[in-house]
Amino acid sequence: MRVLVIGSGGREHALAWKIAQSPLLTKLYCAPGNGGTANVAENVALDIIDHAAVIAFAKSQNVDFVVVGPDAQVVAGLGDDVRTAGITCFCPSKAAGQLEGSKSFTKALCDEFDIPTAAYARFEDEASALAYIYTQGAPIVIKADGLAAGKGVTVAMSVEEAEEAIIDCFSGAFGESGTAVVIEDFMEGEEVSLFVLCDGETLLPLTTAQDHKRAHDGDTGPNTGGMGAYSPAPVMSEEDFHFAMTRIVEPTAKGLAKRGTPYQGVLYAGLMLTDEGPKLVEYNARFGDPETQVMMMRMDSDLLPLLLATAKGALKGQHIVWKDAYALTVIMAAKGYPGSYEKGSEIRGVDRLDTDDLTVFHAGTKREGERLIANGGRVLNVTALGSSVKEAQGRAYQGVHAIDWPEGFARSDIGWRQAAREA
Repeated sequence: MRVLVIGSGGREHALAWKIAQSPLLTKLYCAPGNGGTANVAENVALDIIDHAAVIAFAKSQNVDFVVVGPDAQVVAGLGDDVRTAGITCFCPSKAAGQLEGSKSFTKALCDEFDIPTAAYARFEDEASALAYIYTQGAPIVIKADGLAAGKGVTVAMSVEEAEEAIIDCFSGAFGESGTAVVIEDFMEGEEVSLFVLCDGETLLPLTTAQDHKRAHDGDTGPNTGGMGAYSPAPVMSEEDFHFAMTRIVEPTAKGLAKRGTPYQGVLYAGLMLTDEGPKLVEYNARFGDPETQVMMMRMDSDLLPLLLATAKGALKGQHIVWKDAYALTVIMAAKGYPGSYEKGSEIRGVDRLDTDDLTVFHAGTKREGERLIANGGRVLNVTALGSSVKEAQGRAYQGVHAIDWPEGFARSDIGWRQAAREA
């Protein structure tokens, strides 16, 4: 089977790395890819915003299956266009992808199908949004309604912080994504990610993970696209898992099908484990980044037939085998991220690190001859297996310390909550 993976981040490297292990695979392309995907696939310099160019390449190379990674391409309807061209594609429809593309779309779905989530209000002008927070007080959560590369959410612990977030949205900090805001009640608890494959009818749970969104140790600093993750997340009990599936994920899938927009792809539910049980924080309509990195390290099953069954509506009867291990990934980012940062610095010592228990997935990298160059904000995902989160954590940080990149930084406490519970 000839496969094309769309995207250039750590998620796409992890997907390509896992797909490359499939005996079904005959050729793997990644567009545009990065310095790491070049080790497992043929990178293709395609502008993935240009759907016609993606389709033309796929047809010219007799690609059988396209796997779409990034949220922007999901929301832009790349999957619809590829399928219309007669090529099988792992990607939700543009209509179903509104689960991620519009916070208010998801909130309205929750209202309609009685899905537990935080109370909210939506605003299209700054004055009304500010008046609301002055009445509600803090803590409170401000979200740009559209896509914002994981950075359009502010958990405001003061009215002043909420005020600043609202002004940022309406002043154009997130472009079109911030022309409306959703303001939610603050939910107390620990956040967990739940991943489920859905073929439009059948649901196949994958696993849980816990992401670390804040830039600095102790969950401080600005929100980022994610500074690390581990999987599975033991803080989510079997009871919580059952509740999340039956009260949140299943009603979502059934609701979308009832509306005539069935969901085919991976459902990524961000959940808050509150005293009242799990509640939906948000949905993403694609694999998580960096959660995919830890999931792919743990997965024993062949990924490719699972993705294909999802895309073809044939998940019934499929099952997944996981390694009896934890996986943890630490993001190495360019200094300054998620603010301004410089590209172009050289990274040394990465290629010698890969073992059965440690893999470095690339995100913002490129190759210049033999040199590996930083080419983004989040640059490397140092990912390790262990019999516990603590062991995986230790192994991952050994990898981080072995990499020579003075212009980069990483949090030193990824997995800290679970590691403390294990102590």
